[in-house]
Amino acid sequence: MLIDPRGPRFAAAVTTVVLIVVLLTGSGWLALAQAVVFGVTAASPRRGPYGLLFRAFVSPSLRPPTELEPVAPVRFAQLVGLVFTVVAAVGYLAGVTGLGLVATAFALAAAFLNAVFGLCLGCEAYLAFRRLGGRAIPARVPVDAS
Repeated sequence: MLIDPRGPRFAAAVTTVVLIVVLLTGSGWLALAQAVVFGVTAASPRRGPYGLLFRAFVSPSLRPPTELEPVAPVRFAQLVGLVFTVVAAVGYLAGVTGLGLVATAFALAAAFLNAVFGLCLGCEAYLAFRRLGGRAIPARVPVDAS
């Protein structure tokens, strides 16, 4: 399956805002809510809440994408985000604030890099694992303009 790469970037922007609020408030419940978003999106990127918002409100006002990207690296990145936000939520909710802060900061750094620079760290890790395993690397596919 192929997706518009602008969708995950939009989701990363929303995630960045959510994680900044988590850092400012120390809310383990909000970190857990973000973990649920990551989990839903990892299971089915087309059903992820932020992707639904992108397709409903943002995408209609944009030109069609010039290229599409494979969904597998995005799913892997969402799983990585899920792990970090679950650790953050557990840290905050268990009173281990330092653990919550560090895990949230790592997730925030990754989301920020994707939102602002289009650098998806989880996607890059997925591709590196594929290379190490000697498997083909999925590539972006130009959209046929005809």
